[in-house]
Amino acid sequence: MALARHTPPGPEHKDAADQNFDYMFKVLIIGNSSVGKTSFLFRYADDSFTSAFVSTVGIDFKVKTIYCKDKRVKLQIWDTAGQERYRTITTAYYRGAMGFLLMYDITSEESFCAVQDWATQIKTYSWGNAEVALVGNKLDLEEERQVPTEDAQRLATELGFQFLEASAKDNVNVKQVFDKLVENICERMNESPNGDTSLPAKSKGANLQETPRSGSQGGCAC
Repeated sequence: MALARHTPPGPEHKDAADQNFDYMFKVLIIGNSSVGKTSFLFRYADDSFTSAFVSTVGIDFKVKTIYCKDKRVKLQIWDTAGQERYRTITTAYYRGAMGFLLMYDITSEESFCAVQDWATQIKTYSWGNAEVALVGNKLDLEEERQVPTEDAQRLATELGFQFLEASAKDNVNVKQVFDKLVENICERMNESPNGDTSLPAKSKGANLQETPRSGSQGGCAC
């Protein structure tokens, strides 16, 4: 059985082969099935969106290059399957990830209740210094909201994660989520005394541009 689903050749593959970059960061998008991980990735990488739901099989990835101040940063962004049966496959990719987008659906309390379990997976299988962003997706479905923003913010604070609500469909806060995550990674690298050996190099990022330039459970009563 194949462990990854490979997209047909396209512009992103040219980007993937491009070796002209200063740093490369591996980022994983994780969370329950159907929260919109694949749509979020396609919106960010290709600026495209489709309402058709196709469940990710195993794991897939796209590559996008951005600028962190004067540094060219290649992001290798992995889209993981949320189903339990793929968990042993997807957790194998956690090692070496410098950032995670932990995603839930604001219209699904069940997906929010699973955040703690996903956070435990990160702690268990990833490097201890990985940056994590908690992302409440599907902000375009505000009228169907089941997860209060305050509960999600409280949980993110408790877990030490950054937090933002977003919409892949309406392209709300998608770029901002990735920009902030990369900025935090760069800042952590810069703050590491004598350079952190678990990170590729020092950098400090605050101005990111796309290329080309132009309760204890956060109120979950599960």
